[in-house]
Parts: sequence; structure tokens; C-alpha cells
Amino acid sequence: MLTALLQACAGLALLFYGGEYLVRGAVAIAHKFGMSSLSIGLTVVAFATSAPELAVSVSAALDGAPEIAVGNVVGSNIANIGLILGLAAVISPLLVENKVLRIDAPIMLGATCIMCLFLADDAVNRVEGALLGAGLVAYILYTLWDAKAHPEPTEEDVEVTGTLTAKPIYYDAYLFILGLGMLIGGGKLLVTGAVQAALLLDISQAVVGLTVVAVGTSLPELATTLVAARKGYGDMAIGNIIGSNIFNTFGILGITSLVRPLHAGVIGWPDMVTLILLSGVVMMFMRTHYKVDRREGVLMLAGYVAYTGWLVIS
Repeated sequence: MLTALLQACAGLALLFYGGEYLVRGAVAIAHKFGMSSLSIGLTVVAFATSAPELAVSVSAALDGAPEIAVGNVVGSNIANIGLILGLAAVISPLLVENKVLRIDAPIMLGATCIMCLFLADDAVNRVEGALLGAGLVAYILYTLWDAKAHPEPTEEDVEVTGTLTAKPIYYDAYLFILGLGMLIGGGKLLVTGAVQAALLLDISQAVVGLTVVAVGTSLPELATTLVAARKGYGDMAIGNIIGSNIFNTFGILGITSLVRPLHAGVIGWPDMVTLILLSGVVMMFMRTHYKVDRREGVLMLAGYVAYTGWLVIS
């Protein structure tokens, strides 16, 4: 138990500093290539911080633990919205771009509904996995095309650009790669320690996937999103969460089921309904004056705490 706790603490430290370096490097690189903070959050940062979910889900599928693989995706998406976006909004109200409301948030909700449809028979086969993967490729191509077609900077981008130092791009790339490595390593350490502790306490595989593993692999998003919110990069904070949920659904579930068809087990409709409700609620919150404020952040946190409590006692 002591070894597991030490691993978890080391993972937390790596996640904290890794999030700081990754955000600094990503913002600098984004603006040097003419991309907005939103675009970089929806693509590079979102996909990079989802790397631990991919590694854990594929490993779980290959190791014969499909419930952890599926629970990791569903639980991570729930944690991303309820826990991480809720905490970020409490730290600093998050401004929302019109494009997020028109395009990205509806895609996130649509991807969630497709995942529910595929999981209706308690399994995701290779054909469904290929369709999910195709959805991810289409989303990436659209996001990159949109960033090139609409290069006009937002007010936030102008402010951020003015605060960036004149460091060479290889320095920014070094920060980004260093931060990414620390996030992946920290997430792995934390998950390993947390899972060992949870299994010693005789917690079921499905609950471990929905809670311990899901939150553990979402900690890179937590670290990156909270750092972005604290520094005032609201677009990157929201873009990271929405992009991560899209990548988790299309990419991780798709790739993992291509490696090995998945059986959902006890991952049921209450979990899926919770995810759909949270996705819809956050879209509703974003439409109120194009921001997510502290009160709404508290409500999302309360919803996540209620869901976790239900998992523990059920």
C-alpha cells in the first residue's frame, strides 16, 4: 500500500509541472503558426493529454480487462466535464467562442450519442471501431481546415500574443515535449498506484474503470485545463475538454476496439445517461452569455460528486 501511495504522489507532481510546461509551449507554438488558442486546445493539447487514456485502454483490452477499457472512456468523459471543467470555471469564469457552440460542442454531444448507440448491445466490434476512428479523422481535418480558413485572432489571442516571449520555436517545442512526457509518465504512475490501492480494497473492475482509472488518466487534462484557466486562456481550457472528449470517444474507443472487440460488462445506461446529461448541461451553460461562470462550475462539480457517490454505494 505504501508503494502505491508513493507512486500516486510522484504522479501528481509530474502532472502539475507537466501541465505548466505543455500549456506554455503549446500557446507559443500555436501563435507562431498563426493558430488560435482554441484551435490548439481542440487538437494538439486535447489529443496529447488524452494519451494516458489511450495507453490504459489498449493495455486493459489486451490484458483481458475490457470493462476497465470501456469504463475508462466513459468515466474520463464524465470527469472531464463534471470535475475538470467545473473546477476550471470555479477558478476563473470561462469565455466561450461562438464556433464552440455551433460546431465543436454539438460534435461532442453527437459522438457521445453514437457511443451510447454502439454500447446498446454491451459491446463495440471492429466495424463500429472503424466508424469511430473515421469520425476522429474527419473532425481533425475539419478543425485544421477551419483554423486555416478563419485565421482572424480573437481578443484573447491578441492579448496572449503580446505576452509571449521571443523564445525560438525549438525552445517552445522542447517545453511542449517535456510537458507531454511528464503528463504521460505522471498519469501512468498515478494510475498504477491508484489501481493497486483500489484492488487491495476489493473494489470491482468496472467501478475502478469508471472512477480511479478514469480520474487518474484524466489528470493530464485536469492539470492542463486548470493551468490554462489560471493563466486566463479560457479558449484553451474549454477546447482541451471538448477536444479530449471527442478524442476519447472517437479515437480511444475506436482504436481500442480495432485492437480487440470490447465487452462493456456492467457499464450501463445510468453511466451513459449521466454523460449525455452533463454534455447537454454544459452546452446550455455555455449559451448563457457565452461563458461558464463560477456558479455553473459549482453545479457541475455537485453533479459529478453525486454520480461518484452513487457508484460507490450502488
